[in-house]
Amino acid sequence: MAWTLLLLQFLLTCCPGSNSQAVVTQEPSLTVSPGGTVTLTCASSTGAVTSGHYFHWFQQKPGQAARTLIYNTNYKHSWTPARFSGSLLGGKAALTLSGVQPEDEAEYYCWLHYSGAQHSDRLIRGTKT
Repeated sequence: MAWTLLLLQFLLTCCPGSNSQAVVTQEPSLTVSPGGTVTLTCASSTGAVTSGHYFHWFQQKPGQAARTLIYNTNYKHSWTPARFSGSLLGGKAALTLSGVQPEDEAEYYCWLHYSGAQHSDRLIRGTKT
């Protein structure tokens, strides 16, 4: 039986001191059968995501706190299952789940960190909409 991986769409704004506003978008939801492969993407309104951008992917299950799965685009934590991987794909950040398991049903969201033209770090955080 197929089940749904729920994704959040976030409006993300730059930290104080920045005049610009970035919008990061994700698929509203995807359905995949156990054992299948699915790729979730995250795009930025500021342009193509490149190696100068650092995306962090979070997983949140009902009643639990969100936890980081992937950081700095493609690095895994010790608790991240091998079936999860991060990459850049077609100008977007991507999270791929290979061999999806029923316990992977959750909300997934991304967080963008990048450096501005003035070499100051910007943190873009999500707000549920």
